[in-house]
Order: sequence, then C-alpha cells, then structure tokens
Amino acid sequence: MFVLYETPAGYAIFKLMDEKKLEQVDNLYLEFETPEKANKLLKLKHFEKFNDTTEALAAATAAVEGKVAKPLKKTLKKLLIDEVQAPLLVADAKLGTAIKDKLSVQCVYNTGVQELMRCIRQQADSLLGGLPKKEMTAMALGLAHSLSRYKLKFSPDKIDTMIVQAQCLLDDLDKELNNYMMRAREWYGWHFPELGKIITDNIAFVKTIKLVGTRDNMAAADLSDILPEDVEEKVKEAAEISMGTEISEEDVMNIQCLCDEIISINDYRTHLYDYLKARMMAMAPNLTVLVGDTVGARLIAHAGSLINLAKHPSSTVQILGAEKALFRALKTKKDTPKYGLIYHAQLVGQASQKNKGKMSRSLAAKASLATRVDAFGEEATFELGAAHKVKLEARLRLLEEGNLRKLSGTGKAKAKFEKYQAKSEVFTYQPEADNTLNVKKRKHSEAEEEEEESSSPVKKEVKEEPAEEEAELKSEKKKKKKKKQKDEEATEDEPKTEPKAEPEPEETPTPAKKKKKSKKEQQE
Repeated sequence: MFVLYETPAGYAIFKLMDEKKLEQVDNLYLEFETPEKANKLLKLKHFEKFNDTTEALAAATAAVEGKVAKPLKKTLKKLLIDEVQAPLLVADAKLGTAIKDKLSVQCVYNTGVQELMRCIRQQADSLLGGLPKKEMTAMALGLAHSLSRYKLKFSPDKIDTMIVQAQCLLDDLDKELNNYMMRAREWYGWHFPELGKIITDNIAFVKTIKLVGTRDNMAAADLSDILPEDVEEKVKEAAEISMGTEISEEDVMNIQCLCDEIISINDYRTHLYDYLKARMMAMAPNLTVLVGDTVGARLIAHAGSLINLAKHPSSTVQILGAEKALFRALKTKKDTPKYGLIYHAQLVGQASQKNKGKMSRSLAAKASLATRVDAFGEEATFELGAAHKVKLEARLRLLEEGNLRKLSGTGKAKAKFEKYQAKSEVFTYQPEADNTLNVKKRKHSEAEEEEEESSSPVKKEVKEEPAEEEAELKSEKKKKKKKKQKDEEATEDEPKTEPKAEPEPEETPTPAKKKKKSKKEQQE
C-alpha cells in the first residue's frame, strides 16, 4: 500500500509497512511520536522534485481543481506499473477519482488516511531526508502566495495604483500648465499685446515666442511650421503697428526659458496621457469604452481602486464626485444632483440639457456593470462595453427625437406617434359596413316629442265618443218599440247568413227613413 504526500518541493510516495496500524485510527499518532517509529512504519520510495515555482504552482492548482498534473502522472506510471493491484492512499477524494480514471489505480480516502496525513506532516522533516526546514518553509510561503493570487484571479499586471497616481499627476500638470500659460501671456503681452488675441492655441503661442523673440523679428521669421498662412499674415501685420512697450534681450531670454518649461511639461503630459490610456485599456477595457479613459481613471482614483468602484451601486457611481452638492441638497431639502464626474463623459455631453439626467443614469448603470466585469472577470475584453455603448447611443437618439420606444423585452413604454401622418392608400374590407340600417340613438327630448304626438289622436277620439253615445241612446228607444215588428218580418223572410264583419259604429236613422218604414207597416 502506497501513500501519496504532496509538499511544496515536490511529490513524495511512501510505502506503508504495516497496514493493520491504519485500522487503529485513535492510536495511530502513537506510531509517530518519534522519527524512529515513523521511519519503521513508512519508507520513502520516490520523491519527484519540482523544477521551479511555476511548475509547483501548476501542480498545486491542478490538485485544487481535482486534476492530475503531468509530473505526478509520470511518477505514478513509473512506480506503479508493476504493482497495479497495490492501493494508493490520497489526501483528496477528487484527486483520487482523477487518478483512478487516468491510470486505473485503486485510491483510498477515509478518516484513517486523513489521520495518517496529519501524522506524516508532523514528522515530514525526518521522513523527507535532504530537505532543510528553512527551504521548505520558504517554498511553502512562496507557493501559498502564488496559489492565493490564482484563487483570487489576481494578475500582477492589473495594478490600479498606477492609474490612480497617473491621473492625479495629470490633473496637477494641467493646473501647472494653465498657470504657466497665464504668466507667459501676461508677461509677453506687455511687449506684443495683439499676439495673444490672434493666436488662441497655447502651444502655438509659446512656440512662436520661442522662435521669434521680439516683435521686430516677426517680419523676417518663417512661422509656416507653427501657424496657418492667414494667421501668420495677421501676426506680421500686427507686429508692425503694435502698441506694446520695448523690452530688453534679457527679458526675452527669461520669457523664452519659461516657454521651454511649458513645452517640456506639455510633452511629458502627452507621454503620460498615452501611458494612462494604455493602462486603462489593459485594466478596465469595458469602462474605458463606455465613459472614456480620462473619466474612467478619475472614477477609479476617486473610489480608491477598481475593486472599490465595482462595489459601488450605479446610483453612487452616477453622483460620484458631487458629494458636497449632495449633502448640501439634503441639508437644505432641495433637489439632489443628477451627475458628478460622469458628466464629462462623451454620451452625457452629447445629450441636451433636459436629457442629461436620463443619460447619466443610464450610463452609470452600464458603467457599474462594466466595472464589475473588469474587476472580477477572467478575460480582459471590451465586448460588453461596446455592446452597451451601442444601446446607449440608440437611447440617446430616441430621447433627442422625442420618441419613447420599447428598447428591450422589459420596457413598458410604447411608441408615441406624431399628430400628423400620411394616410395609407391601402383599403381593407370592413365587415361592419355590411349593415344598411342606420340605427341612431335618439335623444331624450326627441323621444318625449314623439310620445306626445302619438298620444294626441287618442285624446281627439276620446272627445268625439260622447257625441256618438248620445245619438245611440236615442236610437235604442225607437228600436225597442219596433222589435216586435222586426221579429215578425224575420220569420217571414228567409234568414240570410253573412260573415260577420268588424263592428262598426251604427248609423243613426234619419227622419226620411222613419217615414218610409211607417208607410210600409200601414200597408201591410
């Protein structure tokens, strides 16, 4: 039975002489009280030493991930090729599984093996001969630092302290350049005041002074390398009619020395800016693509480090740099600031005044995500930052156009169309138009008028009924007298059956008819 023991210096393989001792877990430490007892129980069969720290780190990381390193694989093949049936005691179950899969070696991992590993660690100096304790301690410390860097995914190239210092120095250089330029313009302005108004570029102004000196030399000087042709002509014309005072050669020399300092500081500033830009692209590529190298460096410098900036929420990133205004607004109960250092970003600068707050909030949210990817991501690419920048530019266009459209699946805003639009010339079939009945809802006043009109003829008929009833009463009295006569006539004449018609109002007998009836009755 073999024991695999991992050390900072290499792999050690021991042979366990008495396997029964492993069953007595509680009393196993007694066998390692002295180096002599330990050497009787375990014997070193082979020791595979690492060549350098890189190989040791690779082996340690492979063991942490449960993989078999190349040196270990070669060692096990050489030693266990003849004794395949012999089990191997390992300190890690994942490593044992990997060895079993690769080399078909039976691996054992249990509580007894753990106790054995602790005992071997106590007597490692005596069991591993030829390795001084100081060297083992130094190797263990170096490997521990390397392994901790690997676990934290920390790269020595990603040092944000350099970015912080470079950005602070860049700001200081800008302040010094402004002070020096103000002094140079004021100093030379006593001699040639018109030059400051004609040449607005500071570096061109300084180079012109250094090349020409006094204004008397302007006419013969060649300024084509520094100034455009039209500006050069204006400078030469103004030099002839200048109202400035005369200065000595010593004064011109001092002014030219100041110009040399300004040019050297400007050159160093350009070199420092290129260095800062390269470091930002190496350390925080996504943040640099989103907000720019200068604004990104200022955010990192203000937060202290890239890790600290990644821990901030997007609302804090948005107002980072405007702390005084924030606390003043909270104290006076007024509106809080909408942006801080992020105001100088290109996307916020392109927005109009009413949309700057919206763009700063959106940009801060994307910058917060990009910072976390840069700080904790494994691969240094700017794909995320480029994708977010495209989305932000599209949102900026929509905000400037005044249209709110649905940007993503979570957006709830719908498109607001303009008031006047061209009508479509395509006509569609409308089944609702098949109904030819125009049913209109009548108003309440019209319904009342119709009811009044329908009820008026009824009232007229009611008024006519009393006159008809009086006539009928008179006719009934005369009918009673003549019933007998009519009955007799009905028996004599044949009955005539006629269909009953609708009842009609009886006609009142006229006086002429009465006379005719009476004559007939007398004749009969």
